[in-house]
Amino acid sequence: MPKAGIHPEWYPEAKVYCNGEVVMTIGSTKPEINVDVWSGNHPFFTGTQKIIDTEGRVERFMRKYSKKDGGKSSKSKKSKDKK
Repeated sequence: MPKAGIHPEWYPEAKVYCNGEVVMTIGSTKPEINVDVWSGNHPFFTGTQKIIDTEGRVERFMRKYSKKDGGKSSKSKKSKDKK
């Protein structure tokens, strides 16, 4: 047993709220927890995550690495056409 008088009160049925709705029940030292984001509405877990292209970095990456792969595949197509 924990030592009496030094531990915070434990709430085994603490409710987690997101946008005013109860989203889950967990054990906590607080009876209610308010959160802005949880796994049910986070873009990574819901599959709605978008790649944010800042300063054309994604496009630059695609150009850089598509040249190497594209060049090899285009040469192999040309050699097949000659035969």
